[in-house]
Amino acid sequence: MQSWRRKSLWLALSASWLLLVLLGVSPLLRLAVPPRPLPGAPQGWPRWLDTELLQSFFQPGELPEESPRPSRAPSSNGCSWEACFDTSQCRGGSLKVFVYPAAEPTSEIHRRILASIEGSRYHTSNPGEACLLLFLSLDAPAAEASPVPPQWNGGKNHLVFSLHPAPCPKTFQLGQAMVAEASPTVDTFRRGFDVALPLLPEAHPFRGGAPGKLQQHSPHPGETLLALAEERGGWRTAGTDSSTCLWDGRYEQDPGPTQTHPRGTLPNATFCLIPGRRSDALRFLQALQAGCIPVLLSPRWELPFSEVIDWTKAAIIADKRLPLQVLAALQEMPPARVLALRQQTQFLWDAYFSSVEKIVHTTLETIQDRVFGASAHPSLMWNSPPGALLALPTFSRSPRDFPFYHLQQGSHPVGRFSALIWVGAPGQLPLKLIQAVAGSQHCAQILVLWSSERPPPPKEKWPKTAVPLTVTEGHRKVSDRFFPHGTISTDAILSLDAHTSLSTSEVDFAFAVWQSFPERMVGFLTWSHFWDEAQGCWGYTAERANEFSMVLTTATFYHRYYHTLFTHYLPKALRSLAEEAPTCVDVLMNFLVASVTKLPPITMPYGKQHQEARPPLASGGSGPEPQPPDPDCINLMAAGFGHMPLVSSRLRLDPVLFKDPVSVLRKKYRSLEKP
Repeated sequence: MQSWRRKSLWLALSASWLLLVLLGVSPLLRLAVPPRPLPGAPQGWPRWLDTELLQSFFQPGELPEESPRPSRAPSSNGCSWEACFDTSQCRGGSLKVFVYPAAEPTSEIHRRILASIEGSRYHTSNPGEACLLLFLSLDAPAAEASPVPPQWNGGKNHLVFSLHPAPCPKTFQLGQAMVAEASPTVDTFRRGFDVALPLLPEAHPFRGGAPGKLQQHSPHPGETLLALAEERGGWRTAGTDSSTCLWDGRYEQDPGPTQTHPRGTLPNATFCLIPGRRSDALRFLQALQAGCIPVLLSPRWELPFSEVIDWTKAAIIADKRLPLQVLAALQEMPPARVLALRQQTQFLWDAYFSSVEKIVHTTLETIQDRVFGASAHPSLMWNSPPGALLALPTFSRSPRDFPFYHLQQGSHPVGRFSALIWVGAPGQLPLKLIQAVAGSQHCAQILVLWSSERPPPPKEKWPKTAVPLTVTEGHRKVSDRFFPHGTISTDAILSLDAHTSLSTSEVDFAFAVWQSFPERMVGFLTWSHFWDEAQGCWGYTAERANEFSMVLTTATFYHRYYHTLFTHYLPKALRSLAEEAPTCVDVLMNFLVASVTKLPPITMPYGKQHQEARPPLASGGSGPEPQPPDPDCINLMAAGFGHMPLVSSRLRLDPVLFKDPVSVLRKKYRSLEKP
């Protein structure tokens, strides 16, 4: 009898579990229990340092999946992407944009838009080779007639660009032209054809922009739950016991303590309630910057860049007719979901909205994805750090090929590296360096970039190595070492200077570290930056200290993708500055990697025999004597980026059992102990 009861109980429990699975309860459980690692997936080093500096934006197993692009159905005026845009004019694999010069004095915002395009990789001064012709809307009064651009052609392949909603109807027929407008209404917006922009304040930064204001990553017990955008400007905050009808002025209970914040002040709350009026679109951007989750109440305007940004990961759209249900749902939202939403607001703000330049480039990148659909960015690149603007599709369309997506995708860089030795001055051949690098079991090839005025020595003068050795003549520019050379066949690059001195063990260990941190620079010689209060500017020093923020590219591992970014992403003005001041090249490369990763580089132990033999060199040195850093370099770079991207660190990674009193046979890198 008892046996029959036990069997009945077991069957009932099994049936209950099966019913829960069928009802969809198991996905909720997966949020709390991280999935097991895939069989054979590389585990790498502990990621505790990355977690401290930039926490993951997604729970394990909750990375954004590839979602289909919105359908491009013809709109009410019969204009769709296929019908009104001629892609045959787009050649060369990249979007080329011609901007019509203004016929009259323009505003500051228009000058910023023009400058952001002219200094980018999209710009062309020849309208004949342009894929897209951009017309900056001046929003003229209705009584005045805006001149039609010369190559108008009914608007085909044209983009009318305006960062502010037009106060009146257009003064000429748009025809087949696309419209990029701030906060367009859902009734007039043509999905898949027009581009929705954010509504910006007049003083929005041109480049760089202010960072996000999120101070904590989860709600604190005393933190304000709600902030409501007021009609006259500013925000009104309230606690969890506030009105159930907070947004329409009707109260059914004691509203509790509320506080009004003046216009221009960012909200300090977990959720920001934003009414659906078009005039409230400006508050949406303020909420993103503040790390306050936007709760849009029946919005009648299109969310910015909705074609590529998945706003379900950063904002909530609610029905304003259901105040009780909305407030109850916000109060009961799990902390893990709140954390993911708040972090996503900070990523989107930094990647696409913090400056005019990023907004303009995001617009052009969206159109480029339409033109070259086969090489368009996957949804993962648009909706996870560092964003689509820093993941150039000309390099690859697969996230697995980019250094910052390796570990997210469960992939791993190829287990070999290419050594790139830069020779910029006449002198002895780097024979010992070549032999030490070629002795590494991980070395796949050695590329000598000869940038000296003298011709390279004949082939018989070079040492015989077990790996291929190629000598390439450069253009006598320091930036040649960061050109995406087609002969480099591996993900990892070991950048070296002809005067660098390294041992095979140092190379092997540094490469093992880089494999666990493929998105970072891993080097030996360091610099550090600091803020000079007396001078009111940035400074940096090559003196050895516990804290550092840069590694010299005279002996550094990094991913080859940064060569593509250096050549095709950085503005021409910054690359020209590096050519004029060779010591700026190291600073520029460190700025670039830090702006992508938001993380510091990693440094390795450097043997005393190398330090005593020669002091640290700056890139581009003309001999064995060190060159002092250019004091103006770091400030010019910070101005070019619009902010200071460098991150300081005090971490140095040493081999296990290095200099420990154990048997020599147990030490993998025992040669590093030799004086």
